[in-house]
Amino acid sequence: MDTHTHGAGAPKTAIVFPGMQPTAFSEVGRFMLVNPYARELFARADDTLGYRLADRYQRAEGDYSLYGQISFVVNCLALGRWATERMGIDPVCVTGPSFGARAAAVHSGVLGFEDAVTMTARLADTMEDYFTREHPALVTQSIARVGREGVELLRGELEERGEWSDVSCVVDEDFTMLTVHESVLEWLQRRIRALGGMAMYTMKPPMHSYLFDGLRDRVAEEIFAPLTWSDPRLPVIADQDGRTVTTGEGVRDMLLDGFVRTVRWPSVVDALKEAGVERLCVSGADGLFTRVGCTTRNFRVLPVTPRSAMRPERRRMPVAA
Repeated sequence: MDTHTHGAGAPKTAIVFPGMQPTAFSEVGRFMLVNPYARELFARADDTLGYRLADRYQRAEGDYSLYGQISFVVNCLALGRWATERMGIDPVCVTGPSFGARAAAVHSGVLGFEDAVTMTARLADTMEDYFTREHPALVTQSIARVGREGVELLRGELEERGEWSDVSCVVDEDFTMLTVHESVLEWLQRRIRALGGMAMYTMKPPMHSYLFDGLRDRVAEEIFAPLTWSDPRLPVIADQDGRTVTTGEGVRDMLLDGFVRTVRWPSVVDALKEAGVERLCVSGADGLFTRVGCTTRNFRVLPVTPRSAMRPERRRMPVAA
């Protein structure tokens, strides 16, 4: 595979670590067990956790199991290293919408790998406990093909019904995630379809809302406080507003803000364009943020997935004299 980008005239590239999507072990197991970068990182994760992560991931149930979450972070980091070392990707910055911000913190040098593994495991347990106790009736609904005016119309109708809502994520001009009470889900999905939209994935537990300040405070005190937060080697673009973060403390606060602030991917796109980025190296499986129009219109997207990393490398044929 000849995709080296060093030298004059090379396109400015950002590494993007995607938000987590449901991924079966069968889709990534071969990469985890065979790819040298993945094998090294999974061995280190096993030492940190005290058990063999791949075995537990293979047996786990549900879309977002504890073992699936940790494995997703490790796979993304292995792919990021593979891209920089094997493909010669020389990024000018790094970003990670939603769940991807964790891998971005490691790849940029803010968090050590072992700290990130421990953090991800503890976050999964803490979030499950928090949402079970504090907000068991909330879900986050993904809404496609409905513009911002339509989303505001839906929110106004919810308010008229005496129902609460919050915008958790803006993926594109016509793709939004709205957090609501589960009891209004059937009505909301019906209204989305009536507006010509599509009611996509429903997430439970929910995410990214000002209501979750109790979770933010708990994570800051119980999980983040003991960790070492170094200044990043690469600038980190925050997924909430596209600001450039250049301190370890700033990245820590960015991760904490991820619990309570809306993710706004179009703001990240604007920041990357302003920085002169032309290409996105997407390190991990992504079916959302780097697939939408605001991304594909503005950048060349280079997907680096477990499947693509396992393809045999093409060797250059010698030129005949």
